[in-house]
Amino acid sequence: MAKMEIHAIYPKPRLSHNLEKYTKYPYLLHGLNVSHPNQVWCADITYIRLLRGFIYLVAIMDWFSRYVLSWEVSNILDNYFAR
Repeated sequence: MAKMEIHAIYPKPRLSHNLEKYTKYPYLLHGLNVSHPNQVWCADITYIRLLRGFIYLVAIMDWFSRYVLSWEVSNILDNYFAR
C-alpha cells in the first residue's frame, strides 16, 4: 500500500512505541547457527480479546523445530506463568 500511496481512511492504532527510557537489549542469537532441537527455546505471550476482556496464552517453543513444548491459558496475567 505504501508503494502505491494508498492510505486507510482512518489512522491505524500505534500499539508499539519506541521509548528511549527503556533499556534496549542485544539480540543474543545473532550469528548463532541453530542446528538441532533443544538448543534454543523461546517464549511468547499472546493476548486474546474476548467480549469482556482478555485471556492470555503463554507458549514455550523449540526454536529449531517450532514445536510447542508447553502452553498455558489464563484469564489473568501474573507471575503464575513464571513458575
